[in-house]
Amino acid sequence: MSTFFEKVGIDLGIVVLLLIVLVLVMMIMTVSMSLRLSRLNQKYRIFMKGKDGQSLEKLFSARFKEVDRLSRQTEVNQKNISELKKIQGVTLNKYGIVKYDAFDDVGGKMSFALAMLDKNNTGYILNAIHSRDNCFLYLKEIVKGESYIMLSEEEVEALRQAVMMNSDDIEVIS
Repeated sequence: MSTFFEKVGIDLGIVVLLLIVLVLVMMIMTVSMSLRLSRLNQKYRIFMKGKDGQSLEKLFSARFKEVDRLSRQTEVNQKNISELKKIQGVTLNKYGIVKYDAFDDVGGKMSFALAMLDKNNTGYILNAIHSRDNCFLYLKEIVKGESYIMLSEEEVEALRQAVMMNSDDIEVIS
């Protein structure tokens, strides 16, 4: 074989030196791969600790079922929220109240005007007028923020408070 290298013109010492370098590189790569494999083995043992393939499959199956159940529940919740938004649109959720003394001889601001409106500013004004002997209660209809019956100063103020109240304070995420 040495005659072959002599005919080609390559020194046998250089070939041996290159082979030694190649063996060292291969040894370093083997040690590196061995370390990586041992780390991976350790992670696998931690992952599989107390579990076998069957129990992991059951665990994954249970988690997927739970995700499906939560997804269905989310759909139900979205429908419920939608229904609540519809109901809220027709409830009287905006209000304004003004307390006042209806008569000079009666103090304590026992009379009041209460405006209750929905999101379209439709509803009613309830006016309770208190005197020494009686209490009178009047109800006036409000349509889109206006009354077809003349309103007192207190009723106008209660209506203004209710109309100015922001019914979007409670935000529901769709």
